[in-house]
Amino acid sequence: MLVIVLENAPPRLRGRLALWLLEVRAGVYVGKVSRKVRDMIVRNVDKGIEEGNAVIAWNAANEPGYDFTTLGKNRRVAVEIGGFKLISFTPELAVPTGEHSGASKLAKTSVGNSPA
Repeated sequence: MLVIVLENAPPRLRGRLALWLLEVRAGVYVGKVSRKVRDMIVRNVDKGIEEGNAVIAWNAANEPGYDFTTLGKNRRVAVEIGGFKLISFTPELAVPTGEHSGASKLAKTSVGNSPA
């Protein structure tokens, strides 16, 4: 199984992917293809993504049972830690610490926490 999710991709790339995969939702493509075809599709996405981004996931003979890659200008990138592939935010695009949690802002503005 191959799954591709595109964001901000050019229409010609989306049309090209529709030749090999089924677009089940806008920018989401699925299908069952051979490794050779998968590699060719990944190369096509890499060449045609322009300012967009993509994540591509497929079945693999490893512990989690899948593998994936990200392409284009993507805030999330794949990193391998201890033999496992995880997702990390790129440092230059990550939200500064403390500004991503709505709970901390809410706590500061709660009636019971107002300064006396």
